[in-house]
Amino acid sequence: MKVVAFNGSPKKEGNTYHAIKMVAEELENEGIEVEIIHVGNKTIRGCLACNSCVRNQNEKCVIDNDEVNEWVKKMKDADGIILGSPVHYSAIGGTMKSFLDRAFYIAGNGMLRHKVGAAVVAVRRSGGVTTFNQLNNYINYSEMLMPTSNYWNVIHGTSPGEATEDEEGRQIMRVLGKNMAWLMKLVENGKGTVKEPERENKIFTNFIR
Repeated sequence: MKVVAFNGSPKKEGNTYHAIKMVAEELENEGIEVEIIHVGNKTIRGCLACNSCVRNQNEKCVIDNDEVNEWVKKMKDADGIILGSPVHYSAIGGTMKSFLDRAFYIAGNGMLRHKVGAAVVAVRRSGGVTTFNQLNNYINYSEMLMPTSNYWNVIHGTSPGEATEDEEGRQIMRVLGKNMAWLMKLVENGKGTVKEPERENKIFTNFIR
C-alpha cells in the first residue's frame, strides 16, 4: 500500500514537513510506503472555473504548464492521501489552496472515493483549527475515509523543526499515523468481503427559483 503526502509549505523542511514525517514514520512502521511531494514552493495557478475537466472526463486540468495533473495521477494510484499546510491568515497556504481546488475538482468523478485521507497543520499560534477544517472539506466532499487522532491534527512551531519540540503535537501525529495505517488495512482487507455501497450521482441544486 502507498500514501502520497502533499506539503503545502513554502519551506521544504519546515514544520509542515515535520508533521507529515511524524505521521509517515508510523505508516512506514506498518509497511506502508509514503511519498512526500513539495507543493508550497511551486507556481500553481488557481482554478479557471472553465469546467473543462468535467466535460472532457479525462482526469486532467486544461492548465498543463505545472505539475497538478501529475500529482492527480499520484493521488489516483495511492491508497491514502495526506494534506499538509501551514497557516496563512487562519487559512490554507495560497499555493496549496490552488492545487487542492483544481485537483479535487478533477477528482469529482469518484476517483478518491473510499481512499483514506488525513489533514495535518503546522501553526505558530492561532488559526490551526480553521485551516484543519478547510483541508477536511476536500476530504469530506470526495467521500474519502478519515482517520482521527486524540486531538485536532495541529502542531505548533515557528522556526523550521521547532514543531518537533511540541510534545502533545508529536503524540497527535503518532496516533494519527497509527490510526491511518489501521484504517487503510481495514479497507484493503475488506475488499471483496464487505460489499461497498453504490456511488450515487451528485445532485446539484441552487436556491434561486
